[in-house]
Amino acid sequence: MTESSSLAGWTSEDFTDAGITHQLFTRGSGPGVVLLPEIPGMTPEVMGLADHLVESGFTVTVISLFGDPGRPLSPGYALASTARACITREFRALATRADRPVAGYVRAVARRLHDRTGGPGVGVIGMCFSGGFALAAAVEPVVLAPVASQPAVPFGVTPGRRGDLGMSDEERDTVAERVRSEGLCLLGLRFSEDRLSPPDRFRSLRAAFGDGWLPIVISSRAGNPAGIGTGAHSVLTHPDADTPGHPTHDARAEVVAFLRDRLTGAGTAVHTGGALRNAPLDPPGQERAIG
Repeated sequence: MTESSSLAGWTSEDFTDAGITHQLFTRGSGPGVVLLPEIPGMTPEVMGLADHLVESGFTVTVISLFGDPGRPLSPGYALASTARACITREFRALATRADRPVAGYVRAVARRLHDRTGGPGVGVIGMCFSGGFALAAAVEPVVLAPVASQPAVPFGVTPGRRGDLGMSDEERDTVAERVRSEGLCLLGLRFSEDRLSPPDRFRSLRAAFGDGWLPIVISSRAGNPAGIGTGAHSVLTHPDADTPGHPTHDARAEVVAFLRDRLTGAGTAVHTGGALRNAPLDPPGQERAIG
């Protein structure tokens, strides 16, 4: 996929809220989904996921939070993008229990998209560096389907950071109240051996949100049947996510099912036996395993 082809058909515009400006790329029809890129930015792989969501029946807005839209992934590009993101106050990459300005911006984009699409609400998907931003966005009432894939901020350089939720205490309390009073659910995904998105964070999210936290963990242990490497990190943009029967393909299908269920008013989706369905929640503390 070339740089130009990965952006083909997407309309772009700048959007400013509270002094923060980013370029937005939008395409599709149906319920709204805000997609937050992973480091280094809107790579062809990220846009492949965005196209998949459009083809699945959603209006998708991708926020260009960092990097150059459409630029292919490379080690040097990823390193440079990470370095810039880490020193940007908007993201506060190392802060714990922090209110990040970017979360407010994402909430504003979610409201804007909902004004366009209507319906019960919108979804927000964050990945890696942006994973926690999607969860903090759930403070906004129109956000009904927050998804965090391999959330990595704050970087887990200390035990406290590894278990940090990636949001402020006030944001946590607001989201937890929505879980209790509205039945809000938050979906999370990671590979089992991923050190960039540590298990401590998923345990903290379960403690904070109880049955409202729906964790999916894909085995990346040595010798796993799918042959996934122990260093695997990106779930939804994994090279095999388009391969039927692969655990990352199943995970992507679960995300689409979660979005459809939550954004079309079909009921309460939970993960059981390979697909998100209307069913009793897993016992507290139990993770849904794929692979």
